Amino acid sequence: MASAREEILQRIRDARVTPAPPVVRGYLAEGPGGVELFAERVADYRAVVHVVSNVPEALERLVGKRIVAPAGVPEEWLVDGVTWLREPLSIEELDGADGVLTGCAVAIADTGTIVLDGGEAQGRRALTLLPDYHLCVVRADQIAGSVPEALARLEPTRPLTFISGPSATSDIELNRVEGVHGPRTLEVLIVDYRG
Repeated sequence: MASAREEILQRIRDARVTPAPPVVRGYLAEGPGGVELFAERVADYRAVVHVVSNVPEALERLVGKRIVAPAGVPEEWLVDGVTWLREPLSIEELDGADGVLTGCAVAIADTGTIVLDGGEAQGRRALTLLPDYHLCVVRADQIAGSVPEALARLEPTRPLTFISGPSATSDIELNRVEGVHGPRTLEVLIVDYRG
C-alpha cells in the first residue's frame, strides 16, 4: 500500500511545469510632466515651492544661516553671508545646522516626488534627515512626467531616497505631526530658464 506521502511526491515528479506567459505591462512611459504640474503636486505635500531662473539670487535670503552644502554643490550656489558647513560633519554638527541645500537626481511631476541617489550635490542620506530644513534645487530638465520614466533615469543600485514633502506622520487619532522622521520644512527651487 503506497502511502499518501509517496503518492503526492510521485504526482509532483510527474507534473510538467510550464513557464508562465510573460506579463505585459502597459505602463505609461511618459506622463504629462512639466514644471507646472511638478510645482503643483509638490506644493500639495506642504512644500514651499519657487520657480526661479537664478539660483544664487534665490539663495541670498539664507544670509545668517548655517547651511550644510554637500560635495558637488555648484560654487555659484554658495552665496556670501551664509555659513556653509562642508563634509565630513558629525551627527551633532548636522543636527545643529539650520538646514541643508541639495540638488536631486530626478523629480516626478505626476506624484510631486523628489528622488535623491547620493550623487553630486546630494550627499549622504543623513544630510537630508537630520537638519530641520531641506532646500532642494530641481532643474526643469530633471523633472520626469511619470514614475516609470523617472525610474528609467535612475541607477537601481544607488541608495535611493524618495521625498514627497516634509517629513510627516499621523497618530491613531490622525493628528499630523511634521518633522519626526526628517525635515519639518521642505523648500523646493525649480530652476526654469524659460523666463
